[in-house]
Amino acid sequence: MNNAISDIPQGTLDGLKRNWKADMVSGFLVFLIALPLCLAISLACGYPAIAGVFTAIIGGILSAFISNSELTIKGPAAGLIVIALGCVTDFGYTAGADPAADYQAYRLALGVGVAAGVVQILFGIFRSGILGEFFPTSAVHGLLASIGIIVIASQVPIALGVQATGAPLERLASFPTYFMEMNPLIALIGGISLAIMFGYTFIKNPKLKIIPAPMLVLIITVPLGMYLDIGTEQVVAFGGQEYLLGPRFLVDVPDNMFNAITFPDFSGVFTSVGITYVIMFSLIGSLESLLSAKAVDQIDPWRRKTNMDKDLLAVGIGNTAASFVGGLPMISEIVRSKANIDNGARTRFANLFHGVFLLAFVALVPALIDRIPLAALAAMLVFTGFRLASPQEFIHMYKVGPEQFIVFVSTIIGVLATDLLVGIGIGILVKAIIHIVNGAPFGSLFKASIKLENAGDGSAKVIVEKSAVFSTWIALKNRIGKLNASKIEVDFSGTRLVDHTVMANLDALSGEFEERDHELTVTGLEGHSMLSDHPLAARKKSK
Repeated sequence: MNNAISDIPQGTLDGLKRNWKADMVSGFLVFLIALPLCLAISLACGYPAIAGVFTAIIGGILSAFISNSELTIKGPAAGLIVIALGCVTDFGYTAGADPAADYQAYRLALGVGVAAGVVQILFGIFRSGILGEFFPTSAVHGLLASIGIIVIASQVPIALGVQATGAPLERLASFPTYFMEMNPLIALIGGISLAIMFGYTFIKNPKLKIIPAPMLVLIITVPLGMYLDIGTEQVVAFGGQEYLLGPRFLVDVPDNMFNAITFPDFSGVFTSVGITYVIMFSLIGSLESLLSAKAVDQIDPWRRKTNMDKDLLAVGIGNTAASFVGGLPMISEIVRSKANIDNGARTRFANLFHGVFLLAFVALVPALIDRIPLAALAAMLVFTGFRLASPQEFIHMYKVGPEQFIVFVSTIIGVLATDLLVGIGIGILVKAIIHIVNGAPFGSLFKASIKLENAGDGSAKVIVEKSAVFSTWIALKNRIGKLNASKIEVDFSGTRLVDHTVMANLDALSGEFEERDHELTVTGLEGHSMLSDHPLAARKKSK
């Protein structure tokens, strides 16, 4: 592929003229994936089903004109389910027991969403995009894995057709009971859906995967649900026992999309609950979005780079607008973005087309959504949760280093036992303690010790002393970024510890230098021992 500047697709009006066919096809295929997932995520959050679709429509259309992230898809994500559900629950959500209370909790959560969106806009204006690089890699992976576990704990009962309450750990402990009490007809739909979602991962021939797995689930389970008549209020006998069926096992959306528009109630924003969730939505949502955008940049065929500040601004504006009309919070979503690339998207207008197709569908044929079994949507989220917390993720973190695995597991346990913010705080604290045990001076965790040597021939040397760890990485990166040199050497010979986060970030930064025909090298690690066999493992000064 010729990657000359003139050949790189650009998200401009001229770029739209050149690439609209490829972008429209990809946008349509991503729409097929996004529709069921948006509905599933909305319901898992305690929001109306249509809320996630509102978010994807607004995110797709608005961000195409604000962000320069060419291939990311904006919309609701499973990673925010825990926060959104916690928000409505703390505002009085009853899961259908009191519809009036549920509606008010939803409106209060929308007010929080608008406020969080404004905070994200400020993040973008004040160029806070680099904050995504502050958090240690192992703690972030632990955060995402814990979200996956919580999603599985909340969605397995729905896939089985049983009622469930309690904290995530209580639900996990109740799994044997859920299977013994499952509604066989609902569980049949959930089981088939799970089989399709997991079975697709074993199919290697792309021709057999033309229809995305989530859409195939709907193609099969919607007619099956109609055949089993699961939406009619009735009692059916099976295996000598009686089971209830009825509309509560199907998605419920208004006949007219505009009737679903709901405006926020801002009276809860400045309460203790409101302030807590404004912080959680804005911080965790921004972190997830930045990480997703960075990941997509790494697999962009043209290696284009997202301006993280502009992307945060786009996400903030999108969140403010979506929450103002009844939508969920949005981020740059990694799964749909990866599908966007695989489907041949070339510019950010694929995101716009995906939003337009969603708008057309819910405006023209909303009645079809009412036929979707909740068990099918729950199965999609169980699969998503499994991908976030897969056994491979645990194995990978252990291979990076035992100390990374400890931080990873500590974050998971912390989140499951408390909440997202406290959990990632526990992970960071454990990481800091391990650094001190491994020889990092306490003060070096807060202030970088960096010296510069400029050779004057287009090269420079950055000398790091004491330690180079996650909490001082931003300072190190900024010093490197300000150097006007084509060859930069980072010397760690004076450090006692260089952690995995710094090693991984320097490796990525080195790749960016190569793309500009510049050179970034790391030296001075000969006197350090690796804490694992992983090439980017932490390094500790040998005695």
